[in-house]
Order: sequence, then C-alpha cells, then structure tokens
Amino acid sequence: MSLTAADVEKIMRLVEESSFDELTLELDGLKLCLRRGTAPAQATAAPAPAAEPASAEASLHTPPAAQAGSPAGAAAATEEGVCEVPSPLLGTFYRAPKPGAPPFVEVGALVEEDTVVGIIEVMKLMNTVRAGVRGTVTEILAADGALVEYGQTLLRVRKSQ
Repeated sequence: MSLTAADVEKIMRLVEESSFDELTLELDGLKLCLRRGTAPAQATAAPAPAAEPASAEASLHTPPAAQAGSPAGAAAATEEGVCEVPSPLLGTFYRAPKPGAPPFVEVGALVEEDTVVGIIEVMKLMNTVRAGVRGTVTEILAADGALVEYGQTLLRVRKSQ
C-alpha cells in the first residue's frame, strides 16, 4: 500500500480539523510527520530507513499575516505603501499555470486581493497563491521553478487607495 497525493492532502485536512498537534504515520518505508503549534507547521515525507532522507514539506496553516485578519495569501507590509506577498507553503513556485503559458502577473500588473499570482507545487499538489492585497506589482522576487520556503517573499505590491 502507498499514499497518493490525494491521500496526503486528505490526511493534512483531517489533522487541520482535529484537536491533534502531531501525527506520525509510517507505511511501507514512507514516514509522514505532520505537526502544528506555535512554530510553522510542516508535513515531511521521507523514506523511514534512509540515513539522509529526502523530504518534501507543506505548511498546514496560513502565514501569520493572513491570520492577522487579512484574506488568504495576505501580504505583509515592508516600506510604507509596499506589501510583500509571502509563500504560504514550502514547495516549487511557478509563475504560470503551465509550461509555455504567460505568467499570472508581471511587474506593473494591477492585482486585487483574490488575484492568483502563482502556484506552489507540494508533493504533486498545485496550490494557488493569491495577492492578498490590491495594488500594482512592483517586484517579482521568486524565479519560475524555484524552491521557496514558507513565508519567503514571492513578490512586492504597492497598495492602491
């Protein structure tokens, strides 16, 4: 028996909705650890007996800025009027919906709170990243296909009034 991406997503959702702070699951050489609490929660999948396990991680929570009352994918303020759009997950960042397609946004693009600005792939699951702020994209910091960390700034947006 093995876990599919859909199985992992379902397990993550169940842990999120439960009162558990940690879950460790071992199946046929695969070890899945899900934790939540004060530190950013992460899911780690790796072969159990490996000395140097390769891992893929995914956050179970929204970024701290989003928890502060902003919409999902919320931006954190840097300099006055400019907000940073953080990565809500650890994974591979894609600027376009598929290879060869135009990017979701470019520098100078106008965005709304719910505008999709990219996709983060985590364990073959595609997660959309929304701007979380209304304004104009001033800088794109994450390269297409780059591995990004939870909370890493993906792009900056100058807020509009």
